[in-house]
Amino acid sequence: MKILLIGEYSNLHWTLAKGLRSLGHKVVVASDGCSWQNNQRDINLSINGDSFLDKIRYRIDILRNIKKFKGFDVVQVISPVFLKLNTNDILRLFQYLKKHNRKVFLGAFGTDFYYTKACLENKFRYSDFMVPGMKENLPEDNTNWLKSPLKDLNETLAEKCDGIISCLYEYKVSYEDIWGYKSEYIPLPINTDKIKPTAVYDGKARFFMGVQKSKLHLKGCDVMSEVLNDICNQYKDICEFKTVESLPYASYMKVMDGCNILVDQLYSYSPGMNALLGMAKGMVTISGGEPEIYSILNETENTPIVNPIPDKNDVYDKILNLVKNIEAIEEIGKNSRKFVEQHHNYIDVAMKYIDFWRSR
Repeated sequence: MKILLIGEYSNLHWTLAKGLRSLGHKVVVASDGCSWQNNQRDINLSINGDSFLDKIRYRIDILRNIKKFKGFDVVQVISPVFLKLNTNDILRLFQYLKKHNRKVFLGAFGTDFYYTKACLENKFRYSDFMVPGMKENLPEDNTNWLKSPLKDLNETLAEKCDGIISCLYEYKVSYEDIWGYKSEYIPLPINTDKIKPTAVYDGKARFFMGVQKSKLHLKGCDVMSEVLNDICNQYKDICEFKTVESLPYASYMKVMDGCNILVDQLYSYSPGMNALLGMAKGMVTISGGEPEIYSILNETENTPIVNPIPDKNDVYDKILNLVKNIEAIEEIGKNSRKFVEQHHNYIDVAMKYIDFWRSR
């Protein structure tokens, strides 16, 4: 098959492309590399700034490449806003893709109208936006999804696309009431051939946290960072805590090496790409690991994710338990690697994509 993947989130499309190519398919990835992450791509669609001239150059760059977006068996866009254009231009480009390719699919891979709506309708016990006992946690950027034109764009693309793929339990739930007949949950792909275990287990708890400053509060990193600093100050002899901010993907993967506990998110049900990368490296991972994600994967035995609920005391207790049982963390790290190999291997995931695309 000839496949075009447009847009990028946390190396998802590039990793999927690797899996698809291993199966003999021809794949083109067109993206901005997920901005500062600078993920690999075949066609570079980066915008260099926010000025009027930058936006004009960006539009010209897309027009220059648009003829390359024709003649594919499958096109998949990373989200309703798959390029940094206004909603009218995105819709026109989507219609162009529909006209000049066999099938076009929509990714439910991040915050959008349906996910925001599901959160505010309390479809989850907690979420990025609704935490019991806390004030509503809804940044302005995400309230925009609840009104035109973003809401209209998301609804139109969901209606007109040939199918919708969700990568997390939360996104699956968000789409299934209306679009369940044309949507499918497929796990995130991780290149377990390339990413090898790098965690060091030497009697110390070596914590690692990578943060995006703009999402510090939204992801719960502020809460977990405060707890970690407190515990590491109490147990200085056996604790280390490394934090990095907004690093490109290649650099980020290197600075994780040697750490053995990844601190990811507090308000998620599922492990995202960052958590899974840490698990692939053999690290204990503190992230979303609710029963629902194990259930959707039919996993009943290997449940290695350390899953604190959104409560500071519970975060404290679960992190302290790791520190006080330092001899146990190597085994958890090994099980984390096994979990990714079994459920997120990039070639196995690519096969699931092919099956779904063909079924539609």
